[in-house]
Amino acid sequence: MDHLEGRHPGTVHLLRYFDYSHLPQGLQPYSEPFHALAHGLVDRLPDGPELTAGLRKLLEAKDCIVRAALDAVPPPSSS
Repeated sequence: MDHLEGRHPGTVHLLRYFDYSHLPQGLQPYSEPFHALAHGLVDRLPDGPELTAGLRKLLEAKDCIVRAALDAVPPPSSS
């Protein structure tokens, strides 16, 4: 996360919620585009209240999509 050096702590804090490697394989494709978008926006925009608000709303959208995918992705089979 060297590219985040000097960024506002609130920006860095929000970005950690866009990580998706902890999710099951079937849910990662739903979360990954949000990760890419959030990091791309932070790379292009200055810190400030509008960036923070935008990241929070994007995080809410990501959470909703991942929850929706829970209904679409079959659970792992238990053997």
